[in-house]
Amino acid sequence: MSASARPRTTTRTTASRRRARGALAGLGTAVLVAALAACGTGGGAREDVASSDGATDPASTPAEERTLTVLAAASLRDVFTDLAGDFEAEHEGVTVALSFAGSSDLGDQILAGAPADVFASADERTMTRVVDAGDASDPVAFATNTLTVVTPPGNPAGVETFADLARDDVKVVVCAPEVPCGGATDTVAEAAGVTIHRVSEEANVTDVLAKVTSGEADAGLVYVTDATLAGDAVDVVDVPETDAALNVYPIALVAAAEEAGPEQVALARAWVDLVTGDAGQAALAAAGFGAPDAATP
Repeated sequence: MSASARPRTTTRTTASRRRARGALAGLGTAVLVAALAACGTGGGAREDVASSDGATDPASTPAEERTLTVLAAASLRDVFTDLAGDFEAEHEGVTVALSFAGSSDLGDQILAGAPADVFASADERTMTRVVDAGDASDPVAFATNTLTVVTPPGNPAGVETFADLARDDVKVVVCAPEVPCGGATDTVAEAAGVTIHRVSEEANVTDVLAKVTSGEADAGLVYVTDATLAGDAVDVVDVPETDAALNVYPIALVAAAEEAGPEQVALARAWVDLVTGDAGQAALAAAGFGAPDAATP
């Protein structure tokens, strides 16, 4: 997938769905305006503070409250949560609503019409699916990630190589194939010629890590970033086979943001600029993510 803009190919069904959402939103706005107007005819306290010459004092007018909805892969939870605090501090009146899950699940939500302004996926395959449906545009690569093997502290099952994941006495937890980390797992296993003794397939990498740290599994395949975040809660088994799969993370504006108007688009672009800019890249690197150009041959 190219980082350049891609033409929108919204289907008639999708467009109709959005027009319906827009009509409902317009009706809600009209009702709200009417209600506010009715309140203004009463003798209650005034909302505006007038200066001595009768003009409204701009300094007394609060910033418009807006919400930026960001859907992001589960592996981005900690970095994006920190960045959201910085973003809100720099944009008065703005709340960043973050939703984290497996990328494929988030893609399905966007295709079903879930409200969102920005989508950050852990793989290009899912982003391409959303872009091709006309529900997102202008994807930009902003990070890369690779897998590693983690075990409970002390490595009780004695996992030392990737081939050990095929042992019948080793309970291995992985991501489901349709999830980016699951697709990467399958790529690595196929390249290594190893049939993993998987006892569970999870919806996202966070759940894989949780089963390892709780002792429910002897080993699990997670992103390097998740292993770094887990710290002493896991042992890491460095295996060269995982280099066979490099996940590229793209980010894009969701079509719903464009339909909401230029102000919402500007806000969504500002978030993308933060993630792809110096501050965002530094935060991602500190969390263990690779640079987006790492995917370039």
